[in-house]
Amino acid sequence: MSSYDNKKFIFKIALIATLGGLLFGYDTAVISGAEQSLQKYITADYGSFVHGITVSSALIGCIIGGLLSSIVSKRLGRKKSLQVAAILFIISAILSGYPEFLFFDRGESTLGLLIMFNIYRIIGGIGVGLASAISPMYISEISPSAIRGRLVSWNQFAIIFGMLVVYFVNYGITFGQSQSWVDLIGWRYMFMTEAIPAIVFFVLLFLVPETPRYLILANKDKEALTVLNKIYSSKEHAKNVLNDILATKSKTKELKAPLFSFGKTVIIIGILLSIFQQFIGINVALYYAPRIFENLGVGSDASMMQTVVMGLVNVIFTLIAIFYVDKFGRKPLLIIGSTGMAIGMIGMSVLTANGVFGFITLLFMVIYTASFMMSWGPIIWVLLSEIFPNRIRSGAMAIAVAVQWLANFTITSTYPFMMDISGTMTYGFYAAMSILSGIFVWKFIPETKGKTLEELETIWQKDKKPETKSNHVEPEVFAESIQERS
Repeated sequence: MSSYDNKKFIFKIALIATLGGLLFGYDTAVISGAEQSLQKYITADYGSFVHGITVSSALIGCIIGGLLSSIVSKRLGRKKSLQVAAILFIISAILSGYPEFLFFDRGESTLGLLIMFNIYRIIGGIGVGLASAISPMYISEISPSAIRGRLVSWNQFAIIFGMLVVYFVNYGITFGQSQSWVDLIGWRYMFMTEAIPAIVFFVLLFLVPETPRYLILANKDKEALTVLNKIYSSKEHAKNVLNDILATKSKTKELKAPLFSFGKTVIIIGILLSIFQQFIGINVALYYAPRIFENLGVGSDASMMQTVVMGLVNVIFTLIAIFYVDKFGRKPLLIIGSTGMAIGMIGMSVLTANGVFGFITLLFMVIYTASFMMSWGPIIWVLLSEIFPNRIRSGAMAIAVAVQWLANFTITSTYPFMMDISGTMTYGFYAAMSILSGIFVWKFIPETKGKTLEELETIWQKDKKPETKSNHVEPEVFAESIQERS
């Protein structure tokens, strides 16, 4: 970290912003402890396919929120957009826990109740979609360049930590309670507990500033300089950073380009990275973990405890990825991760086929999830932020993220139906996707470690004419401009 940086202020606002990532993880994993109770109370009369849709319905909101994030963040700003996400989390948490609110009698399962529960989950999903895009954007725009990558990576850790927190919360709610109590009351508490961190997140966001980059885009240069003076202990350095941002703004029109300016290959690769990240089945393991362990022969209490163990493994191996991605490179970690995931899912498939259950099943599940968390979990987000050229990054990222949420919804909603057909086939499918993902990375993904974004851009350059020399404006002109407007 540079001597110019105000460490305490930077870490405070980055920590608050990562709460968006924590809520992202909390909301997506809270369903794991409640889904079997929901099947008994809400989806019992509608079959496994409808139950799968209900468990995954928040992902519909994630797709919507992801698509809306660009518009919302431009109109409201990064900070207010995160507060909107927090409000959506609060509404969804309370009403998902009490879906009978206003319209239905408690204890009566109806089609209307099923629809309203899914609507409340979709509302939370929109919050997840907004947070998944805007939290890392906020951290990136507020962070000094020397530590930007590290701070953005901690947002991924916050997502996994949020999942671990909810595993502990779900286990605490069910510990010592009868299954009938959990099916009647306990699942409601699981959803409602999310309102606590969501309220904290909403309140703490009043303590953080808007990002300097957004303020400059909104022609609030004086306010941007005020924020930069808080980020950097040197006012001279803050002015230099302001000049750099203003210089970038002056080239915005020049930097825009049609989506396929660099060919279709880079777009297709980004889409396939997103699809593989979901089709290897990780969110099935996260959403349905207690059910998976129960199906493999352990009791309900033990299944919750094994879910907590899996959550701890996820946190540890995510840290490994964060600390070593710049040392080992992206490709080696992804290929190692694909290999580990394939071993885990092949083991699960073979065990299911032969009716062998016990500690060995937990071992193979841990191998699978640990392999994902040290590779395809955090590193895909790093790759997606690197492989797209500057001029098409925002549009290409929007497509890749939307496809990722759509693939997530597809794979998680079909899991109960696939398990009804064959558990061996289901885990075998995820094993096959893990193998294909490794081959895909080996054959088509360039190593991005140690390369600048401009160097990476040349990989996708296709028969482009030399760019004409643009009009250059010296930083001093921007400095004079801001002084005049101040």
